[in-house]
Amino acid sequence: MFYFLCKTILHGRNAVASTQSLKLLGKSRSLILRCLSSSSNEHSFTVSYLKNKCGLSLESALRASKHVHFETPENPDSVIAVLKNHGFSETQITRLIGKRPRILISDVKRTILPKLEFFVSKGVSMPVLAYVLSSNPALFATSLENQIVPSYNFLSNVLKSDEKIFLALKRYPRLMGYNPYDVLSSNINTLLAKGVAECNIASTLCSLPATFVRSPDKFKDMVEEAKNMGFNPCKPVFMVALFAMNSMSKPTWKRKIEVFKKLGWSEEEVLEAFRRYPTFVRVSEDKFVGTTDFLVNKMGFSPSVIAKHPRILLTSMEKKIVPRGLFALDLLSKGVIKRLNLKSLFGPSDYVFIEKFIKRHKAEASQLLKLYHEKLDLSKNWRIDGCKLQHL
Repeated sequence: MFYFLCKTILHGRNAVASTQSLKLLGKSRSLILRCLSSSSNEHSFTVSYLKNKCGLSLESALRASKHVHFETPENPDSVIAVLKNHGFSETQITRLIGKRPRILISDVKRTILPKLEFFVSKGVSMPVLAYVLSSNPALFATSLENQIVPSYNFLSNVLKSDEKIFLALKRYPRLMGYNPYDVLSSNINTLLAKGVAECNIASTLCSLPATFVRSPDKFKDMVEEAKNMGFNPCKPVFMVALFAMNSMSKPTWKRKIEVFKKLGWSEEEVLEAFRRYPTFVRVSEDKFVGTTDFLVNKMGFSPSVIAKHPRILLTSMEKKIVPRGLFALDLLSKGVIKRLNLKSLFGPSDYVFIEKFIKRHKAEASQLLKLYHEKLDLSKNWRIDGCKLQHL
């Protein structure tokens, strides 16, 4: 009885505290909005324009009004018009202005048009141009002569093609914001000195441009570390390893190794998996743990077998791992297959998988196909919850 009363009282206190906290949060938010609103009274036209013409929320408009102020719509209208004429969608314009509201007071003829015309002169399509510039609006505030043109010329010397330059910019819109001679050139020279082929450098700059964006000293250390792991600079996978290493901090890398080891991998198996398929380390820890949990505890594969096929860890749980896994378990129980093979199950394309596990069994093909589609539907109800794969 005493326990029940204490629990009830504590629950009541918690409920009151929670209610008070929610009220305080609501009041704080209202207070912030009032403060922003009152301090922006003199910017009321700006706020109204940002909200009604540019599509920003009230909060975003109030924040943006701290960085830009105008009293008439002529210049902002001109900016928006020229962006629309160059293929920017309303969503892209809203995102661009939200990130860089001062673009609305930029000189259209001297600041915006010359940059747009420069890129257009290189043959870029309107959708790609709009994507790159809305993703990195800082380019509108970047010097055309001192930064954009030299960067473009540098990329042209390496990639030899306008099309490849824009592929690189689409994959990493901030690429042109770096000084090509302080960062990109220095890192490329480091690679050349280690024996990396020019063609491998160019293909990586096009497909994985973020690889090169690191301070030269840290980049040199990363190159040495990749060599010490056993990667050969003469092979294309060396550049993929650098991309994977550059995509995370040292603490994140160490934490992931500990996660792999807790799930049954030895340190050598972690390194061997990385050498086989470096980008597998980019998978989230929850995804890794959830996939491993399903493959080990539901399907019976050992952690060591999974370590030999790290690419599978990047495979979609809903579209491939779960439906194929559950389907294969049914085939095994029915005697249609004799054993489970990780690579054969999860490596092939959908077409090859259906040919191998369904159509080759001609007498049962229609029933097996129906069963497989049932597993596909069933897999939509599986989710990673608390690092474990749960059936909802």
